[in-house]
Amino acid sequence: MPRRSRAAPKAIYQLKVTLEDVQPPVWRRLLVPADIRLPKLHATLQEAMGWTNSHLHQFSLRDRHFGDASIDGELEELNMEDERKVRLQDLVGPGQSLIYEYDFGDSWEHTVQVEEQLEPDSRFPYPLCLGGARACPPEDCGGPPGYANFLMALKDSAHPEHDDTVTWAGGVFDPEGFSLNSVNAALAALR
Repeated sequence: MPRRSRAAPKAIYQLKVTLEDVQPPVWRRLLVPADIRLPKLHATLQEAMGWTNSHLHQFSLRDRHFGDASIDGELEELNMEDERKVRLQDLVGPGQSLIYEYDFGDSWEHTVQVEEQLEPDSRFPYPLCLGGARACPPEDCGGPPGYANFLMALKDSAHPEHDDTVTWAGGVFDPEGFSLNSVNAALAALR
């Protein structure tokens, strides 16, 4: 069966996504269709940042919150709107931002800023990562404060939690690691 071809986007947003409360900053610069629906933006952010999509998430703009409607009965309880019904361009435009929160326990907050609106270029597939810095923290490390402790223990072989941290991290974790090619390969699977 032939694949349906999606209509070319009418506009592209250049986004800068920054993980809050982590130093030095972990960030990604992405090109996405302005009319991307929030579930697809969620999947894009998961791949671009390096998360494993193992926890709940929400998008927030002022007093509005958008989440995954497949969570039975949870949207009302969490005071969220159905993210499937919302396109990014309906919420923000150039110079504006929203918050993407991943893992309500660790509370990884990302500022998603629309840096500019561009004309689509037929030579490029979207979503596309243009750049970034640093590795995403490991899942379930305790949010920004836990990640800071994780890095201290990892870096200092005399730290009382060093050996346990190295074992928990699987033996290797490079906080400076970022591969543009790996991110774009992961994003290609979303197209």
